[in-house]
Amino acid sequence: MISFGQECAHTLICSRALKRGSLVKEQKDWSKDEMLEGRVARTLRALEKNEFQTSFIPDGAGAKDLVLQSVRPGMRVGVGGSRTVRDLGLPEALQAKGAVLLDHWDESLTCVVDKGMPWGTKGASPFDVRKAQLTCDVFLASVNAVTEKGELVSRDGIGNRVGATTFGPSKVFLLVGVQKIVEDLHAAFRRLREVAGPLRARSLNLDLPCVKGGVCVDCDRPERLCRATLILHKRPLLSDITVILIGQSIGY
Repeated sequence: MISFGQECAHTLICSRALKRGSLVKEQKDWSKDEMLEGRVARTLRALEKNEFQTSFIPDGAGAKDLVLQSVRPGMRVGVGGSRTVRDLGLPEALQAKGAVLLDHWDESLTCVVDKGMPWGTKGASPFDVRKAQLTCDVFLASVNAVTEKGELVSRDGIGNRVGATTFGPSKVFLLVGVQKIVEDLHAAFRRLREVAGPLRARSLNLDLPCVKGGVCVDCDRPERLCRATLILHKRPLLSDITVILIGQSIGY
């Protein structure tokens, strides 16, 4: 089934939020984790039971190639607010392949929204790009946690990522590093509060309590990022979603 220990034999970086508010990177050789192969297998089986298509890819390069094989020149590809997708180098690779990129994070990438209107040169705004992602041919994103019961958990500040994940695009790929596998929804929410949220806020240099203390305190700050939470218990009825589990730690 999955020869995880044989395929994934390199040292990986796992981002964690620790007590006392210190965010650090912990080196971990996943190939020597005797429990992880079983967790990956259980998670994939549960996702398939919940009607998601799945793939396990041992490294980021393989995951990137899998996505590129599914994209043809001229296809409109939406990129959600995902560190994982960008760490894989997918926006640049998709642009080189001739895809029409809908990426609200990067104004340097030409992005046709409607009737040949390039973003950044003829007035298309990041808001327009987010709206266009909802009806694109392929949408790329990640999630903040995936449970061993096959549930996918995401938390957004604006909602375009969770919206497009649920309905609209013809095809959705969710690229997920193995460090995001958790036991259940309780652990998923803990990961949101102690890992994903603080790391994302810190990456934006926001002056938020979670950046200073390393854990979400359910603040009322106007720049708060944690505003919309999505749990996919099963595949939404009209959506085509493939979850690509990557055998390394990547993203928040």
